[in-house]
Amino acid sequence: MGARQFSSVSKHIAVVPGDGIGPEVCDEAIKVLGSVGERFGHSFAFEHALAGGAAWDVHQEHMPQATLDTCAGADAILFGSIGGPVSEQHELKWKDAEKNAVLGLRGAFGLAVNVRPAIVYPFMKTISPLRAEIVDRGVDLVIIRELIGGIYFGEHKTADDGNSAYDIMSYTREQIRKPLEFAFNAAMGRDKRLTVVDKANVLDCSRLWRAVATDMASQWPEVELNFMYIDNAVMQIIQNPSQFDVIATENLFGDILSDAASVLPGSLGLMPSASLGSGTLHMYEPIGGTAPELTGTDQANPVAQILSAALMLRYSFDMEEEARAVENAVSQALQDGFRTGDIAQGGDAVSCSHVGDAIVRNVISSK
Repeated sequence: MGARQFSSVSKHIAVVPGDGIGPEVCDEAIKVLGSVGERFGHSFAFEHALAGGAAWDVHQEHMPQATLDTCAGADAILFGSIGGPVSEQHELKWKDAEKNAVLGLRGAFGLAVNVRPAIVYPFMKTISPLRAEIVDRGVDLVIIRELIGGIYFGEHKTADDGNSAYDIMSYTREQIRKPLEFAFNAAMGRDKRLTVVDKANVLDCSRLWRAVATDMASQWPEVELNFMYIDNAVMQIIQNPSQFDVIATENLFGDILSDAASVLPGSLGLMPSASLGSGTLHMYEPIGGTAPELTGTDQANPVAQILSAALMLRYSFDMEEEARAVENAVSQALQDGFRTGDIAQGGDAVSCSHVGDAIVRNVISSK
């Protein structure tokens, strides 16, 4: 089957590769998006910008205005990873978020809803640290994390004498409604089950989350709404992840829970994410780090970055068929044995670029 016959759709993508393996895996995602354009008749334009240690080397700041301007003029942001040997990074304060690459982008563009899917491919179940009988029940969940509120963006203060400190968590109903609305809608497109994770036995913020979720539930009567404490949820996501469909939670708990979920597939190199704003500009990035030991070796796993690009197709460009084509191409490549060293399991590991090439071929030949 050839490319669909319709007018080319042109999209402008800001590419912020960052540090370490970021540029390498971003190159593979760009390559795959190019194959999507070839297969489906779209046109994607890419404009690169600096962030993190790479930006510090040039601009002496981690999130220069030039990068913010590039992102603001784009239809979507493809982000790699940041880190680098920058001694100044540890001195950053949360109140100086505009100087920090990730927080700077989240705050500048109101990227309040973080989407992190976690899927264990049945043909790769031996890579997962879970017991086989747990994986066999099926692991396919998505965590919706509120991203620009809560304790991370509250007031932080340490006394001058260093003997006391405080960090303030706060939420408004409107801040809570945004991720919950997305979570309810996501559940409707899946198995219609939503679990709100909190600590309502201790925290007033959590009780507000429960109140808002309960108030909203009548708008989605088909969705089964449950609540779970964060400590139990972390345990349950390891012991019995198949019970979850969509999970929604606040910023800190979402950070903890999504990191716990990230071990389920067996490698951070398989975990994409989307950070969605209140407007039309959204950001897509893998959840792994810069992996400096792999930088420049063509050994990094590009799958998470490529799957992040698939989320871009889905959420920014409303290209569901194209997104599924990329996801299916990734699945087929992995099943065919195109796996980097982190998931090769003693088999023959292939390079980062060869994995990208296999996915490209699968996209172009998809039916």
